[in-house]
Amino acid sequence: MTELAPARTRVAPSPTGDPHVGTAFMALFDLAWARKTGGAFVLRIEDTDQNRLVEGSEQQIYDSLAWLGLQPDEGPHVGGEHGPYRQSERLDTYRPYVDQLIEAGHAYYCWCSSERLSELRKEQEAQKLSVTGYDRLCVGKTREERAALPGFSETPVVRMLIPDDVPLEFDDIVRGTVKAPRPDDQVILKADGFPTYHMAVVVDDHLMGINTVVRGEEWISSTPKHVLLYQWLGWELPQFAHMPLLRNTDKSKISKRKNPAARLMWFKEEGYLPEAVRNFLQLLGYAGDDENEVKSFDEFVDEFSWSKVNTVGPIFDLKKLDWLNGHYIRSLSAEELADRIIEFEQGKWSPTPQQVDVLRQAVPIIQERLVLLKDALPQLDYLFAESVTPEEDAVAALNDDAGAVLDAAIAVTESVAFDAESIQAGLRERIVEGMGIKPKFAFAPIRVAVSGRRVSPPLFESMEILGRDATLARLKALRASL
Repeated sequence: MTELAPARTRVAPSPTGDPHVGTAFMALFDLAWARKTGGAFVLRIEDTDQNRLVEGSEQQIYDSLAWLGLQPDEGPHVGGEHGPYRQSERLDTYRPYVDQLIEAGHAYYCWCSSERLSELRKEQEAQKLSVTGYDRLCVGKTREERAALPGFSETPVVRMLIPDDVPLEFDDIVRGTVKAPRPDDQVILKADGFPTYHMAVVVDDHLMGINTVVRGEEWISSTPKHVLLYQWLGWELPQFAHMPLLRNTDKSKISKRKNPAARLMWFKEEGYLPEAVRNFLQLLGYAGDDENEVKSFDEFVDEFSWSKVNTVGPIFDLKKLDWLNGHYIRSLSAEELADRIIEFEQGKWSPTPQQVDVLRQAVPIIQERLVLLKDALPQLDYLFAESVTPEEDAVAALNDDAGAVLDAAIAVTESVAFDAESIQAGLRERIVEGMGIKPKFAFAPIRVAVSGRRVSPPLFESMEILGRDATLARLKALRASL
């Protein structure tokens, strides 16, 4: 097998709100390829659009990638040899390259006002032209020549001069040969002196040594512009890997506006385990990889291949994630699961040492059926309470013999050794066999008394955790109310 050259990959989100799940999806493949080849994974913060920045968003990007175990090797918060890693701190970097392109005739100043550009767009739409975009009014003109014409703006932008023979095909390590639409004369430097995405991304990727660019397929149409910039500046092209877009069940693109699961922090808030979310994203990338669906990140890296990536946008099926989360929950020790629940509830629940002890005893009785960490405490709340008030519909559903069943249960509770096995044996002998009541109905009044509900985690284990005195108090309280 040929030795792979060390890959330098990057993910470059903008801190404009809650991090998108697509950021983690790209970061997963970036990190896997970097690990597979002995390279490095870089996090860059693209914050040149100052109007859209949201306070705290950058920290959320760091926190959510760390939560998923997708920490970068270099980035604003970890440092590295290729910094600074925030675009807003690199503004002096871009201008010399823009000037170089202008001098070589590959770029030009454009003084057209936003009103003129808006009118131009409307005209082109009205005429239903096949080729739209900027009409090159400013090409070859001096400032004075352009100022004599209508729609002049004092502060120019800089545009690329796209040649007639612009190459529209490029190689993609996921998709093979890809053909993109012809670009128009893209703005590369805005009137405020900030570079646009297209200029900044090429300069930054080159200077940071990024040799594999992993991004969503929506950037395919921009790739010919980026290829031109690399060629004009005399730089070696990176490899491009355009990943499929994640889709909702109705096949639409997943967005934070329509789907809460598009927010990366949503998974943590709901009580998913990071290893389950990471595994889920691995499956989405390799859609159709149904053999051995449960894989650690290390296994994913060992078997990693771009040829396995499915180019059809995978459906974001949360049922699969729920199944994976349940699997990972069951694979934890009871001690570990209790720790995860306590960590999840931090800031919302301040347990006493006694409540922590109860939780550790109770985790095994819910572990088999637990899907989300957020469901743990609501299932076990009756074990932490001093007493319970049974739900009205639960009491109303009890049979007429509920009083006699509770009397028998009180007698058994007072007399048996108080472990789940002995409790179950005593209640079965006294109520199922002694009173001839089917198990389905025999324990219903006891369950309502102990948990306050018709449906609860395993009854006999719950009684053991509560202890003899608390269990008796609850049985007698319901008996007295009937």
